[in-house]
Amino acid sequence: MYIAQAFNVLHEWWRYLVGVVLVIIGVTIGQIPLAIAVFYESFKEDVNIKGMNEANMMSLLEPNLGLFLMLLSFAAGLFTLLLVAKYLHKQSVVHLTTSREKIDWKRFWFVFFVWGIISSSFVVVDYVMSPENYVYNFKLIPFLILCVIAIIFVPLQTSFEEYLFRGYLMQGLGVIFKNKWVPLITTSLVFGLLHIANPEVEKLGYIIMIYYIGTGLFLGIMTLMDEGMELSLGFHAANNLFTVLLVTADWTAFQSHSILKDMSDPTEMALSEIILPVFIIFPVLLLILSKIYGWTNWKEKLFGKITEPSTTNLKIENEL
Repeated sequence: MYIAQAFNVLHEWWRYLVGVVLVIIGVTIGQIPLAIAVFYESFKEDVNIKGMNEANMMSLLEPNLGLFLMLLSFAAGLFTLLLVAKYLHKQSVVHLTTSREKIDWKRFWFVFFVWGIISSSFVVVDYVMSPENYVYNFKLIPFLILCVIAIIFVPLQTSFEEYLFRGYLMQGLGVIFKNKWVPLITTSLVFGLLHIANPEVEKLGYIIMIYYIGTGLFLGIMTLMDEGMELSLGFHAANNLFTVLLVTADWTAFQSHSILKDMSDPTEMALSEIILPVFIIFPVLLLILSKIYGWTNWKEKLFGKITEPSTTNLKIENEL
């Protein structure tokens, strides 16, 4: 099982505590260039950034530069997390990713393109039905630069979040509590709550936390049912990459030279953008994926106990 294989590496509870602290330090170091750039621009333009939200601070920077510097901290976090897994836990990237012998990239690319097409279709349909809500924002050179930044760094950002929540913490909490429901619920809640500082929350209110926590739960279920992170990695990468290339808004965390700029009142989109994905689209996707990959025994895989293998079994497995 995906979580249980963490018993095969160094898995004492204090290692996960130290690991999380090291990852936080890594992310903080990665944020230094962004902080310096924001402070420099605020000083140059004589702007007081005290009390400003993230979107307003990012507006001080050229969008491509701001996006790059923001994503840089996630790349630093991913690099730190992989080092923590390797040296603190003696765990390979493959075993942190999946219970299979090797990472199944077919799974990753399948869900990446499926969700990329579906999410892009939502934007296109909304643009056709309500063109007055959008401004054509396309500029060739800035967009090409955006593509380079996004294609390289957005997957690093999403992979960091997946490896931290659906990987490192899911396995760590699983071997500590020896069940699956605690890591599933805890990682989903923490994943959602860490987005509480996003400018979207200030604009839409706390109702958007339903989307963030629901998305975390959806990704966690996908990971546990499939015994690996390949699907969650592909989904998350597609969700953020296609969004940042297609549409931006003044009140979102990602400010970019996207093709379209959403000018609509975000408070009017709560039902379609928050409720619909969590309660309709995500469950349908899980049902479809369960048919494709033959998922069964949902109760055991999501709420079952995790039994630590005996020393004898571990010895035999390591010899094999």
